[in-house]
Amino acid sequence: MAGETVNSIEMLRRLVAFDTTSRNSNLALIEYVQAYLKGHGVESKLVPNEDGSKANLFASIGPNVPGGVVLSGHTDVVPVDGQPWVTDPWTLTLKDDKYYGRGTCDMKAFYAIGLAMLPEFLKAPLKKPIHFALSYDEEIGCFGAHSLAARMATEVPKPRVIIIGEPTMMTVVHAHKGSQSYVTKFTGFEAHSSMTHLGVSAIHFAGEFIHYLNTVQEELEAAAPKDSEFMPAAATFNVGTIIGGTAGNILARECEVLWGYRELPTRPIEELGERAKKWLKEELLPKMKAKHPAAGIETELRASTPAFSPEGNDDAKTLAGSWSGSNTVGAVVYATEAGIFRKVLGVPTVVCGPGDIAQAHQPNEFILASQIDAGEEFMKRMLEWSCRD
Repeated sequence: MAGETVNSIEMLRRLVAFDTTSRNSNLALIEYVQAYLKGHGVESKLVPNEDGSKANLFASIGPNVPGGVVLSGHTDVVPVDGQPWVTDPWTLTLKDDKYYGRGTCDMKAFYAIGLAMLPEFLKAPLKKPIHFALSYDEEIGCFGAHSLAARMATEVPKPRVIIIGEPTMMTVVHAHKGSQSYVTKFTGFEAHSSMTHLGVSAIHFAGEFIHYLNTVQEELEAAAPKDSEFMPAAATFNVGTIIGGTAGNILARECEVLWGYRELPTRPIEELGERAKKWLKEELLPKMKAKHPAAGIETELRASTPAFSPEGNDDAKTLAGSWSGSNTVGAVVYATEAGIFRKVLGVPTVVCGPGDIAQAHQPNEFILASQIDAGEEFMKRMLEWSCRD
């Protein structure tokens, strides 16, 4: 692999071939990238998770000075299970000027382009460094980005700008909602379904909690600002999964609810969660225990991704806009690692990358060939800027 030169499409083909679904290890992809970089004389550093089954990677090209640019992307992808794929999701397939494959849009194309341009980066008279930052487990809670950003804060000269290459059709995104998710376990008391006075159905009380979340949602929607950049404008709740019960004629002893919300940058990310936990403790739990003292409720925080606020990102917006050629700056409702990098590194940050977010997580995920071209133009303009004093 020494000094190997590949184009963006070939690099994307190789990256898509790694099944980096979040439940799997990402080490095969990370080791490939590490070997590719080393083949060009670029050393990289790994930041593994606790059991060593996954790792972040960061590497720098150019002078060891402040003022560079970070190209950030996540290596994991969402599952393809049960989706009606027409093509093999792990084989890059070109049809009608669209490249199909899991991760093409979300978001391997961004750093595939950057890695393919590595030889050009190395040949250029860089005055400012270019940093790669690849993370694990973004799709299930942005878990890897925290340790990656923390390591980069101590080992990389402070950059001038961070680009989170999530799919935005190469427009500039300067804000997004935060995301918080919880697992709440309801414990009831089993009894025959005809003897409801003797037991507590965990499922029935979980249903009351879901009704409570819907009530709060209505309240938030009624108070939502009319001039919001976000659509939907309010914070939004979602119940993702409900697991519970053993049979139709037994009051359910257990019910587990996975729930969460998307909060506005102007509001504390934990506020709605604390409000819900207080309601569970003060309103619902006493009702359950009144039916049987063995009843209980436990809630655990599953994942927290901070919102991304537009404040302090003007420099990044200007630079990314000049590199992308886009005059569009906006906000999105999905979460990214931008808030984490912005908070930890204290550097102007934007989200800007090839592909349409509408394709993310879909069966037959694709990226337009024209978006690959647009991503390459972005990198070329960024490279020109990096060579200026």
